[in-house]
Amino acid sequence: MTYPPSVIPASFMHGLNPPQREAVLHAQGPMLVLAGAGSGKTRVIVEKIAHLIQSKHYPAKRIAAITFTNKAAKEMRERVAKRIKGDAADGLTICTFHALGLKLLQIEHAKLGLKRGFSVFDSDDSHAQMKDLMPGAKPDAVQAMQSLVSRAKNAGLSPEEAVAAAQSPREREAAQLYAKYQQRLTTFNAVDFDDLIRLPVQLLESDEDCRLGWRERIGYLLVDECQDTNDAQYRLLKAIAGEKGHFTCVGDDDQSIYAWRGANPENLSQLGKDYPTLRIVKLEQNYRCSNRVLRAANTLIANNPHEHLKKLWSQQADGERIRILECRDGEHEAERIASEIHFLNQSRKAEWGEFCILFRGNHQSRPLEKAMQLLRVPYHLSGGTAFLDRGEVKDALSWLRLIANPEDDAAFLRAVQSPKREVGTTTLAKLAELAQQAGQPMSRAAESVGLLKHLQPRAANALSGFVDIVRGLRNDARTLTPAELVRKLNERSGLLAALRAQCKNEQMFALRRGNLDELADWFDGARGGAGPGELAASLALLSHADKGEPGNQVRLMSLHAAKGLEFRYVFIIGMEDGTLPHEASLEEGRLDEERRLLYVGITRAKEQLWLSYSREAQRWGTKLRLTPSRFLDELPADELQRDGADPVADAARKQERASAGFAAIKAMLEG
Repeated sequence: MTYPPSVIPASFMHGLNPPQREAVLHAQGPMLVLAGAGSGKTRVIVEKIAHLIQSKHYPAKRIAAITFTNKAAKEMRERVAKRIKGDAADGLTICTFHALGLKLLQIEHAKLGLKRGFSVFDSDDSHAQMKDLMPGAKPDAVQAMQSLVSRAKNAGLSPEEAVAAAQSPREREAAQLYAKYQQRLTTFNAVDFDDLIRLPVQLLESDEDCRLGWRERIGYLLVDECQDTNDAQYRLLKAIAGEKGHFTCVGDDDQSIYAWRGANPENLSQLGKDYPTLRIVKLEQNYRCSNRVLRAANTLIANNPHEHLKKLWSQQADGERIRILECRDGEHEAERIASEIHFLNQSRKAEWGEFCILFRGNHQSRPLEKAMQLLRVPYHLSGGTAFLDRGEVKDALSWLRLIANPEDDAAFLRAVQSPKREVGTTTLAKLAELAQQAGQPMSRAAESVGLLKHLQPRAANALSGFVDIVRGLRNDARTLTPAELVRKLNERSGLLAALRAQCKNEQMFALRRGNLDELADWFDGARGGAGPGELAASLALLSHADKGEPGNQVRLMSLHAAKGLEFRYVFIIGMEDGTLPHEASLEEGRLDEERRLLYVGITRAKEQLWLSYSREAQRWGTKLRLTPSRFLDELPADELQRDGADPVADAARKQERASAGFAAIKAMLEG
């Protein structure tokens, strides 16, 4: 029910502005909350969960809040735990779309022809299968086909539907490959990451009893970042929410920056068509940025078409004008920014972690890193090797997957060679042939004494030894905690011994052993009774973005990676046509998403913002003249401070930095 203002519970009044209260208290029927950057949307979701439970609209076990990252889900769970005391929130589901899909598949696996303990293939596993299905194909061709198959799955298409929808020879080729690939997954009793959404949608849309059962299980749905949903995720939302639409979707069409990976911002508009009684609330008060930053962001994004107009405002001070830095080239740009950060750290005692430098592409970080190192400025570059992509971690996970699912041939192939033993590619090819003839997965074939007789004695003995280790660990999985199993696996498998042999020094061994120890630590919080299969599948949902914060260091990251973050000081580099907006977007006339990307970058700044561009660049040995980004001309001139526009202010700023530099040198010498 929706309370009239006179009887709104006091617990929901405190600290909420009127639109936030309206969003929290609307508990019947579909709702869309258009939440601008920094407008307190997570607070609204947490308060709404509390309201639904405390007003007894829904018990916690019938509420599901869906996020797009594990990090966001973790933060929301922590905030709900602080907001709702005792056991009132027991049974509440807060997870990602993919985690919800995994949960559904684990419960309904038999209806989809899956066996208990099925595997979840990551991108590398999928790529290996695609490569095997495309013998002789170049790596780029394999990657392109993998992307097309993924796109079809994100659109919710089955292999048969993909064949019917194909409009070009390339799409038809991808659809045919999709069918072969899916058959192989079935053989391995496996699904891939995209199937975690596609298969639940397929089941819920085709099985009425199952659909009604899940609507009873999840009575109310909250979806964060709804503008980032792809077609399959939107269909999953509708299948669970039903015709009455007991849901709250929270999103911002101005922050939709993931079309390249299938996100469809039109889903926000589609909600109104699919649910005519949709109630829309706009959160426009910003609690993050200075008003000057917000005025610039509003003016920029007004150049995009909008179905629902909104205008951010703040009670914060205006703050300093946005600095526009004109630089000779990328090296000069990096030097100016590193110097400015160093100055603000020394003169204003600003912490390193309060600074962020944003760029359109990761290649732009190289001169920045050099400049930071020269000035001894500590920094953290986002987008390094993901934790779960480290070789020793993937090796351990392949063992874990094989323990859980003997039919996972991809896991078997990696595990049997991690560490290396007397089992080469010739032996594995022969084993695969024997397994296929016997209608068995490779790990079961390796257990067959009759089949092993067809192999060379040394290879057969090595396989027998491997099978004994796997069998022993599979027995241990019944009694050990998940973390204990992982630690024992690291020893028994020979992974630790192999690492020690590979590492040239103790420091490198300690680092790589630390990765395996950390993997075990991830399982320490696992609930009892969850077998290794469920845990391995859950790990497939994790990414390096979910790891801890990098501490007190300047953050260097792409504009895409910055979404959801905020910093006191923000620098956006590479403001040239061809970089931001990107060259491909200029050629294809797709400026709307590039503009939204810059809008996201601008609204990360809490206090001060710098935008920089270079006049020239060296490419292929030729000096090129660059054009400042057309987006700079879309910003309000009154809010900007361009180089050379105010000579007096420029001179004062230069003198201030020179004095600070001299003082720093003097202090160092006196010290």
